[in-house]
Order: sequence, then C-alpha cells, then structure tokens
Amino acid sequence: DVNSNVLVARSTGDAQLDKAVWQWLSWDKNQKTKEQIENLLQNGQHKELRDRLCCRLTFGTAGLRSAMGAGFCYINDLTVIQSTQGIYKYLERNFSDFKQRGFVVGYDTRGQVTSNCSSEKLAKLTAAVLLAKDVLVYFFSTYVPTPFVPYAVQQLGAVAGVMITASHNRKEDNGYKVYWENGAQITSPHDKEIIKCIEECVEPWNGSWNENLVDTSPLRQDPLKKICDSYMEDLTKICYHRELNVQSSLKFVHTSFHGVGHDYVQLAFKAFGFQPPIPVPEQKDPDPDFSTVKCPNPEEGESVLELSLRLAEKEGAKVVVATDPDADRLAVAEQQENGSWKVFTGNELAALFGWWMFSRWKENCSPDADVKNVYMLATTVSSKILRAIALKEGFHFEETLPGFKWIGSRVKNLLDNGKEVLFAFEESIGFMCGTSVLDKDGVSAAVVIAEMATYLQSQSLTLAQKLVDIYEIYGYHISKTSYFLCYDPPTIKRIFERLRNFDDPQSYPKCCGVYNILHVRDITTGYDSSQLNKKSVLPVSKSSQMITFTFQNGCVATLRTSGTEPKIKYYAEMCALPGHSDRSVLEEELQKLIEALIENFLEPAKNGLTWRSA
Repeated sequence: DVNSNVLVARSTGDAQLDKAVWQWLSWDKNQKTKEQIENLLQNGQHKELRDRLCCRLTFGTAGLRSAMGAGFCYINDLTVIQSTQGIYKYLERNFSDFKQRGFVVGYDTRGQVTSNCSSEKLAKLTAAVLLAKDVLVYFFSTYVPTPFVPYAVQQLGAVAGVMITASHNRKEDNGYKVYWENGAQITSPHDKEIIKCIEECVEPWNGSWNENLVDTSPLRQDPLKKICDSYMEDLTKICYHRELNVQSSLKFVHTSFHGVGHDYVQLAFKAFGFQPPIPVPEQKDPDPDFSTVKCPNPEEGESVLELSLRLAEKEGAKVVVATDPDADRLAVAEQQENGSWKVFTGNELAALFGWWMFSRWKENCSPDADVKNVYMLATTVSSKILRAIALKEGFHFEETLPGFKWIGSRVKNLLDNGKEVLFAFEESIGFMCGTSVLDKDGVSAAVVIAEMATYLQSQSLTLAQKLVDIYEIYGYHISKTSYFLCYDPPTIKRIFERLRNFDDPQSYPKCCGVYNILHVRDITTGYDSSQLNKKSVLPVSKSSQMITFTFQNGCVATLRTSGTEPKIKYYAEMCALPGHSDRSVLEEELQKLIEALIENFLEPAKNGLTWRSA
C-alpha cells in the first residue's frame, strides 16, 4: 500500500499517531483533506497532527460541531461518514422497522473551498451511508431551516434525522445535529451510545462514499414540498389576528444573514396574511463567507444589524426581524420615538412572547379549559420572567438544563401526558411558539412577532412600551449575558476548580466581593446547597462546567462553558416583585455585582481571557 510506504519513510516516532495517520490516509477519499494531513506529515508537524487525529468529535449542546478541515476531531467527509455509520448501527439495534420508516437529512448553505467541504456534500454523504444499507432516506432537494428537520421527522414518522449546520457559528465551522423519533434533539444516553457505535465502525463501508446515491437510489425521497406546505399550514394554528395582518400598514424588514431564511420567512408572512417583509438585498442569498458581517450571529446586536437598520430607516419600517443563518433563532429591533433602535435581548423577547402566547390562549380557549394544564419552559440560565407570569396567572413553569435538546424532550413528555405547552425559550434568542416543532424556530418566531407588533399598533402601543407594561405587572427582570473567549481548556478547568475549592478544599465561595452568597448549585458535580439532600434537581452534566450562585440581594448568576464555542459565558439577573421597581437602581446593582463576579471569580487578566467586545 502506497500510503504505508510513505509512512514507513516518515514515521512520527509515536505508534498511536502513526496508526491514526495511516488510517486517515487509507480511508479519506477527499483529495483536499487528505493533502492537508500529508503536508503536515511531510513538514514534521507532529503536534498539529496529534491535535487533529488523536481525539474524536463529541456531542455538545447542539450535536457535533467543529471547524471544517482534516482530522478526526474536525467536520469533514470522513468524520460525517463515520458518524452516520455509528448512527445506522445504533438505530438498527433500536428499531426493527428502521429501514421502512426512514431517516430525514437536511442541510444549510455553509462551505469551505480549501477542504472541498460543504453542508450539501456532507448531507449527500450522510444519505449515501444509509441508502447503501437500504434505508429509506428523506433528503431535502435544497437547503432548509433547521426546524424543518425535526418537523419532518415527526410528520413523516421517521426514526431520526440529521441537519448539517453550525447555525450562527463563525464561517469556518460546521456541524451535525441529530434528532430522535420524537422530533427533539438527542440527549443522553443516546449521544453516549451513538459515540460508542461510531467507535465500533470507523472504517468506511462499501458505498459510504457514493454521494451520487441521492440522485440514483429509488429509496431516496424529496420531502421538500410536502413538509413546506404542511409547516406553513400548521403555522396558522398560532395566527390569531389574520384580518388585522391583512389590513396592516406596518412595514417589516427581514435579514436572513446570508443563510437559509429568506424564502421561508416570506412564505410564513404570507401564511399569516401579511405583505412580504422587505429583504436586505446584500444578505438575502446564501453566502458561506458571510461577507457583510464580522460574525453571522444576530445575537451580537446592533453592530451586525447595521444593513437592516439602515434599510428600515430608508423604507420607513419600524420593526426589523433577523433570522440566523440556519433560521432557528431570531433577533428583533424596533425603532423608538426618538429615531434610535432598540435591539431586544432574548430575555426581553421571551417576556413579550410569554405574555402574548398566554393572553392569546386565554382569549381563545374553551370555557372548560384548565389553566393548570398549561405549561411554559425555559433553560435554567434564561430569565425567570415566565416564572413570574406563571405564578400570577396560574399556569406551570418549568426549567431545564441549557440547550434546546432538553426543552424538546421535556415538551414531548408533557404533550404525551395530555398537557398543553404554549411557549419555551432559551436566552440566546431561541424561541418555540406552539408545539409543531419541538426545537427553537426563527421562522415561526419572526411571524409571531410581526403579528404581535401589528396587534399592539392597533392599541397604539409599541413592543418596547408593552415590555415595560409586562415588567410593571409581573415585576422587573433585569438581566445581562455576555462571555469571555478562552482557547485554553486547562485554564477553563482551573477557573471552575478554584470555585469548587475556594477558601478550603471542597468549599464554594461564601461571598463575591461585598455580595453574600445564599446558595450554590453545581450542575457539573450535581451539588445544590438549597436542597435538603444537597443534590441538584436538574440532571448532572459532567461534560460541561456550570455553577449557579444565588445572592442574598435576589440576584441569580451562572458561569458556564459554551457547548459549541470556546467561551466562558456569564448570566446574571435581578428579579423584583411587582411594584418594587425602580429600574435604574436594579440596573446599577446588577452592574456592580457582575463586575465583582468577573473580578473575583473569572480573573480575566490573570487567566488571559479575551473580553467579548475585543
């Protein structure tokens, strides 16, 4: 074998690495990524080779996600084939009717020329692995929003589905998001078991590389029209004011951030009776380089919304909706009386959505409907505003671990038990309105916000004014979320281990600067000082770092690592009771507490952390 001859001549002196290099060069049929490894070998870059070849991808909060490029811990043709082979093996064990029920494959518009890698190609290889094993595959004929995959899994009765996307990550990244038959992203133990199965069959099978199978196999079906029509039809279940929408003079601008959203948001607005929103021409069509933004994440606020805000001013549109590149998240901005723009945070939007979905339910429910059967959910790092609304209105509120995969699974469970779920969210602008899709969905959220703004305009109110209203009724919830970048995993571990052994071994901090700490909850270890048995009610998540502090002044703050990027995130919120609200006092207190949190617990200068704004 030619490859092994190359290797004999260029042994790295490390048997494990030699084996990994040999496997890569024997198995990879993508010339570009194969050359990347060959070049590293020829140039004696053994550390880089080790980094690329001696570790594997693992499931984070959103499936597998990494940079595109050569290596077993990167996203590329070979690792996608390996992952799909593992999933095939796992599904075959779990479902006797797997081949008949089938599997859904969708993709966004990412790509990287230097690795000859694109979401569409990775999706074709995903389909090829399964088609070669006689599995029915529902392969979308064009790019789709991420929510279409979980929606299709449920609609078509498939056993599972995969979406090739890295959502709002930087352009170098891609990912592989797996959905189970219930239409929710996989959680443990499935993820751990799939990883084991992947490790059992790392060598590509015959037929796994045949990406043309999607064009030739009779087992491939295109679900695009059926799913798109059905999705738009289902969307109208959460449309309450069609006649207002049809007559409305309110104009909207939509940006799809160089991703998949444009066509689908246009159709959603049409389904609600609206005129189509005005698209931002420079960002309307897919562009894997995301040329007009420094990062394709609408969460970054005004700096990345520049083009849409300027267009809105020119067109006299009062509201801007922005979907991220795979259209599962939504940012919203509204022009204020003085001409400036308010970009809402995820937590503020959730207050609006929570009020809206509950008030519409109340207005439209049958006389014998029981409010105690109604639920809303949020992840534990998100605002507690829904809890405040629930307490006052009598419905149930529940929290989950961070990541929409936990929300999706819990919602499915509630629905199966006859409960009604109106809304769920995570603070990073992920919203689920209704239960047609058991995942966050920027397409439905965009059109629900448009209807809400239209309704409020008919009452001579803006979104921002209504938000103040909600806080006045249910109590102010002032929150701030940000992050530091840290590219050194040992530093991150050290920061969190210091908090677990603060003044003495195995003891958490009692205070942070001048602020006394009432309770500590550590999801990584399963400890919770507020519980009688000192055990956390939320499940333990050993693979990520996450500690929550409840302060005597009523503030709740969480430090955690991101499941998809090299970030340490912090979340802090002051919750006031209704009527106890001087907003500026709360904001000032929160700001001081955050400064103390950063200085005492994260120590950015000492730990070489990069501030978000840099």
